[in-house]
Amino acid sequence: MDHDHLKDRLLLPSSRAPANGPHQRRAAPTAGGPGGGAGVSIDVNGLKRRGGVRRSWVRVDAATGAAEAVEVAKPALMRRLDLPARDLRLLDPLFVYPSAILGRERAVVCNLERVRCIITADEALVLHEQDAAGGAAADEAVRRYVVELQRRLVDRTDDLPFEFIALEVALEAACSFLDSQAIELEAEAYPLLDELTAKISTLNLERVRRLKSKLVALTRRVQKVRDEIEQLMDDDGDMAEMYLMEKKMRMEESLLDDEDLQGVGNNHNNHNGFSSSVSAPVSPASTPPASRRLEKEFSFARSRHSSFKSSDSSQYNIEELEMLLEAYFVVIDYTLSKLTSLKEYIDDTEDFINIQLDNVRNQLIQFELLLTTATFVVAIFGVVSGVFGMNFEVALFSVPHAFEWSLIITGVCGAVIFCCFLWYFKKRRFFPL
Repeated sequence: MDHDHLKDRLLLPSSRAPANGPHQRRAAPTAGGPGGGAGVSIDVNGLKRRGGVRRSWVRVDAATGAAEAVEVAKPALMRRLDLPARDLRLLDPLFVYPSAILGRERAVVCNLERVRCIITADEALVLHEQDAAGGAAADEAVRRYVVELQRRLVDRTDDLPFEFIALEVALEAACSFLDSQAIELEAEAYPLLDELTAKISTLNLERVRRLKSKLVALTRRVQKVRDEIEQLMDDDGDMAEMYLMEKKMRMEESLLDDEDLQGVGNNHNNHNGFSSSVSAPVSPASTPPASRRLEKEFSFARSRHSSFKSSDSSQYNIEELEMLLEAYFVVIDYTLSKLTSLKEYIDDTEDFINIQLDNVRNQLIQFELLLTTATFVVAIFGVVSGVFGMNFEVALFSVPHAFEWSLIITGVCGAVIFCCFLWYFKKRRFFPL
């Protein structure tokens, strides 16, 4: 019966507006009158109630751990949990928002990777959309979260509040998922980088480029979760807002105190009326002090109730929640350090490849320099050939073996010049020889 009653409270009434009700509007007839075209009917009911689309949730009860599927609309959640629309927009599967943990007056809104839930002191609502991003993987993540939360509730051995148990399961699921992705990325990255180091090719460079894109995206997600946990740990007020069970108990105690004060006031009025009827008339001057004192008591109770949020937020012992957040902060920080090490390894590989390319470029420059020197030496032979090819008489042409001696002398001079260039290059350390 309690589950049915709670489900009735969560679900919106499925009442339908009549065909010509207030949510349906018909356009005015055309200017042609009866002979003109017929009026066009415009149904704006869907446009007005787009925010009231029901979404599938899995509700986990804090007392029994029972899970059930419910359909709740956004306006119903906003009214029931006093949540603004921007908080529920973080959980909308149609939008892509980074991870966030928001502590509110009556609920904790969590958007941690594939787990999107609203945690209260009495229940946890986990978003379960069949057409959400991720498909079967998202459904499996929701199922694992619900099963793990039920197991924690059944095997609970400490006095940890329900909202902290649900938050811990969500943090554990997010950290485990990100860590598994980091491990898979490491297993893919290191062999690929070693292969690229051994053989630089266009295919390997393209694979490393895609790997680096995955690494940047995963690092951004891990960094966001780490920043959210660190921000909560640094703000005592935000951590105090997440003590939902304790705030609920204090609110109930405050309401009971208010009822006791009202009962005392009613008894006091009845007693005054009875005494005035059986005793001598009392002067009106004696009644105002009692009424004013009673008004002061009621005003004090109302002020205490209205300032509950601001006055009690600093009285919670946040050490328990801080230790819980610190444990998962260490886990997510370790995952981030692994991704950082992988990024540094990629940067070192890129530096090594750049050094190799620079070395090859330097070798090409050295070879080009040697070719230029050899071309200069060969050009000397071209000069000698040009001199002997002139079309005029020279006495040297008639000397026997003059041509052979000219080639020998030219070759020796070219070799000497080439050796002089090599010696100069070695002296100036243009390249090791």
